[in-house]
Amino acid sequence: MKQTDINRVRNVLVKHMGSKVRVKTNRGRHRIDIREGIISETYPSIFVIQLQGDNPHEVVKNLSFSYTDILTKDVQLSLI
Repeated sequence: MKQTDINRVRNVLVKHMGSKVRVKTNRGRHRIDIREGIISETYPSIFVIQLQGDNPHEVVKNLSFSYTDILTKDVQLSLI
């Protein structure tokens, strides 16, 4: 895995910060979680997704992922 690939993923996420996304997480053993949230913060090694509850102003919890999770396809993001 090259550092340029990680930087490319980070730059795309920085451009879409504040956007609503669907997060598909592969948890292993055929367990897949699909949730919706907002890209809230990006850091040099990780990014944070705020999950939304039934009420649009209610934040249920924050999930953090590394950029390598996207490159290894353990996490897939799609814009809503």
